[in-house]
Amino acid sequence: MEPIGLLMTEHRLIERMIKLLEKESVSIRQTGEVRIALIEASIDFIRTYADKTHHMKEEDILFQDLSRKPLAPEHRKILDGLFAEHNEGRKHVGLLIAGKEKYLKNETGANNEMAVNMEFLARFYPAHIDKEDNHFFEPAMHYFTKFGAGGDGSEVPGV
Repeated sequence: MEPIGLLMTEHRLIERMIKLLEKESVSIRQTGEVRIALIEASIDFIRTYADKTHHMKEEDILFQDLSRKPLAPEHRKILDGLFAEHNEGRKHVGLLIAGKEKYLKNETGANNEMAVNMEFLARFYPAHIDKEDNHFFEPAMHYFTKFGAGGDGSEVPGV
């Protein structure tokens, strides 16, 4: 399996959670009711799994290694954009958390604030994942050399 295979597998799990968040935003808009446990679980999942686990693999390993390579201008642009997109996602998760805190304090407009940020995340993640899976990961692998042989005789990607 290519190193990007694990990242792409993780994307499928993230997409499943984002679909739940999207459905919840629609429900909030239609009913005004908030399933706070689902919101909290979604926030925890995004912050822990998507950001601290998945994005850190991308940012601290793959993107850092790529940033030291002489990338083609279009790949450098995408790489820089992916860093920025991760930060934009974090910003909206923070805004969702702020909305949740307002909701717990019964503040007016909290439902709308949460729905707006859930809707943003529901648009953001699929587009972001598509960019990585279909426009960046595969070309990025060509910047790495292969060396040695794995235990099964296959080549092992190297940096």
